[in-house]
Amino acid sequence: MKFLDRSKIYVQSGGGGGGCISFRREKYIEFGGPNGGDGGRGGHVWAEAVDNLNTLVDYRYQQHFKAKPGGPGQGRNCTGADGDDIIIKVPTGTQIFEEDEDTLIADLDEPGERVLLAKGGNGGFGNAHFKSSVNRAPRRANPGQLAEQRTIWLRLKLIADIGLVGLPNAGKSTMLAAVSAAKPKIADYPFTTLYPNLGVVRVGEGKSFVLADIPGLIEGAHEGAGVGDRFLGHVERCAALLHLVDGTQDDVASAYQTIRGELSAYGHGLCEKIEIVALNKIDALSDDEVEERRNALSVAVGKPVRTISGAAGTGLTRLLYELMDLADASRAKPAESVVEAPWTP
Repeated sequence: MKFLDRSKIYVQSGGGGGGCISFRREKYIEFGGPNGGDGGRGGHVWAEAVDNLNTLVDYRYQQHFKAKPGGPGQGRNCTGADGDDIIIKVPTGTQIFEEDEDTLIADLDEPGERVLLAKGGNGGFGNAHFKSSVNRAPRRANPGQLAEQRTIWLRLKLIADIGLVGLPNAGKSTMLAAVSAAKPKIADYPFTTLYPNLGVVRVGEGKSFVLADIPGLIEGAHEGAGVGDRFLGHVERCAALLHLVDGTQDDVASAYQTIRGELSAYGHGLCEKIEIVALNKIDALSDDEVEERRNALSVAVGKPVRTISGAAGTGLTRLLYELMDLADASRAKPAESVVEAPWTP
């Protein structure tokens, strides 16, 4: 399935049905009064968050949504039928913006959450509504209320427990494929990953968490360089970040600082999140090189770092249990109050 995290759609509610002008005409009833019914209400347009979607690709091919109008009123005081509502199903984590892409309408971050995008028009009054002791035969009725139209933007921010960040070719997709059933594209060139991938990681018996892999970041990403800046929003909701550093490069400390600088420049609280730093690809290094680069990276980070190999599976079990603990703590209480447990190599 193709991933799409941003889409523009057009919605229109249903107009209200017009009121009816009618009089009672029956044999032996000389002065039948007005009996025109009211018009029906037009259909509403709703947006609802659902769990079984993780992309907005459906709204690339269908962008116009129009609810049914209300039925007109009829004689014998019959009210017109209400128009059917339209429910636009979006992935959980979708934000809805006005046409300017700046004014937030709603943030649907819980399954089943709904928001009214366009309200259906009220039905018009029939002539029976206007009868009085003075005007016993009114010959007027109201038209239905007009429909609402608006253009809105849908923007998806994936909801995952742990987010994977790092430079291009740091081994993020290999890591995701090794610990979950996800099958991201893997190759030995930068920017292999062009859109986010989600994987469910199962740890122990009956426990699991969702891991999000986003495209690699480069220097200047927060200003639009590369392809990773657009997807940083997908790790905003994560409880913690797993920062992978490619151990085969010469300056691992510089690689770490580059990503930290981009997270800080992007803002939205990313640099304040709990961060687990792991030196990856140690299967391609000698023991002395692993020790040297781990020490250099630990100095840059200011705390011990993990050493793993996504391809060979080295060190993954312990790391996954640690990430599972963070995910459990985040679900039990707000992410801001989750504290990283002490770790020793």
